[in-house]
Amino acid sequence: MSQTKLHSEPLLRVVKRAERPAGQAAALRAVAVVLSIVAGGVFLLALGQNPLAVYGTMLSGAFRSAMAIQGTVRYAIPLCISALAVTLAFKMKFWNIGGEGQLIMGAVFASYFALYHANLPHVVLLVIMALAGALGGGLWALIPAVCKVRWGTNETLFTLMLNYIALYIVQYLRDGPWRDPESAGFSKVARFDKNVALDKLFGVHIGWVIALVLTVVIWVYLRRTKQGYEIAVVGESQDTARYAGIPVRRVVLRTMFLSGAVAGLCGMVQVAGQDMTLSIGVAGGVGFTAIIVAWLCQLHPGMIALVSLCFGVMEKGSGVVQSDLGLSADCADVLQGVILFFILASEFFVRYAFVARKKGGAR
Repeated sequence: MSQTKLHSEPLLRVVKRAERPAGQAAALRAVAVVLSIVAGGVFLLALGQNPLAVYGTMLSGAFRSAMAIQGTVRYAIPLCISALAVTLAFKMKFWNIGGEGQLIMGAVFASYFALYHANLPHVVLLVIMALAGALGGGLWALIPAVCKVRWGTNETLFTLMLNYIALYIVQYLRDGPWRDPESAGFSKVARFDKNVALDKLFGVHIGWVIALVLTVVIWVYLRRTKQGYEIAVVGESQDTARYAGIPVRRVVLRTMFLSGAVAGLCGMVQVAGQDMTLSIGVAGGVGFTAIIVAWLCQLHPGMIALVSLCFGVMEKGSGVVQSDLGLSADCADVLQGVILFFILASEFFVRYAFVARKKGGAR
């Protein structure tokens, strides 16, 4: 009997550890960053590249000129806003994987006014587009929320599938009702009028101002308001929330609408500040990257803004490395993946530990 028990116990098992002190957790994450840089260096050496030269080019490429800095910030803007959007839902432990689709639907709603009401006064038009984008993203996020509270559907799969439906809606509009009649040989949506463009500040469209304002607003909302407290309680335990008199269904619906609205606003920023048209690449995968950023930052809005900028440095710097050192786009993506792997892996060791089977099968 004891022999059977000995063999049934795993050699290693994962256990949840007590919460680490903040300083210890920060040190572990710092070590992960260093190890990721070292591992990336080994990868570059295997390719015959000088790691110091590559890393130096990556950093200098992101800041070597005013235009480079602007490109770095432009990449960080949608990433920051999208990460803030999913943070609202994740804080409630509602696994909203649909930031991409909510961004797309916000872009669609905003693009309607950009295409058919571009003669409105500039400020009025931008306000209407922002409200329309937020409404589009919010309504798209309400679909899985309603199904979750009504029928208990799986929000992860539901929100993920809605991403592709939103993409097909854009394809339909591009090939059908919104097809540019002047396009020759291929389908596309017409380029927006200049009146639609977001104003610029320091050479970058004011989407970066919107991102910073949202960072502060969402931090205050989550940390200093009754609604933020309700979100936290629902996330910890819905039974506890009900016992405390918190209307769980209402909190879920309200929070998911806000989450989708922020993502939809990001879609408006993309079409009016960056693309000046609606295309199937309006999201560009930023909704999925935002999930990584949100978890990497422990759902802290201030950290999200900072880490989004770091991602912007990596993206812009990788492009410069490709052009200056001849490193292919695939290699640059692998390098980013190695760095992200180590950083995300550190979060596992912050929360969990491996426990070895002791002699005789004791634990």
